[in-house]
Amino acid sequence: MAFEVKRINPLDRQPRKAVGISLPFTGQAVFNSTFTTKDAIKNNIINFFLTGKGERFLNPGFGTSLRNLLFDNITEEKIQQIDSEIKTALRNNFPSVVPTNINTTADPDNNTVSFSMNYEIAETGIEDFLNINFEQ
Repeated sequence: MAFEVKRINPLDRQPRKAVGISLPFTGQAVFNSTFTTKDAIKNNIINFFLTGKGERFLNPGFGTSLRNLLFDNITEEKIQQIDSEIKTALRNNFPSVVPTNINTTADPDNNTVSFSMNYEIAETGIEDFLNINFEQ
């Protein structure tokens, strides 16, 4: 009988050691800490997608070009370009994150584009869900 081996990050075994910071910044001292790699990866992905290329000082390659694609005339071709940008950015910057389902929806009347993604962290069996809304 076969069984699946899951790898656990050593930091997840130390419950009092913070791994990253949580978004949005709403803690008493501005920052709330994350204590699991699952939460840290999710917040890193959110931060990455909300940052435009060239926006981060001393790291101009960080972020995506999603803002350049958003809020043009929304067509099926534009939605496919957004999906392609998301998949390429994940593959290049988060190789351990494997998207299982990406759904991009647009509401041109309200000037919003949102995407939701189910993903798995490779070799850990950890699955999570992410939803990001872009509003003008």
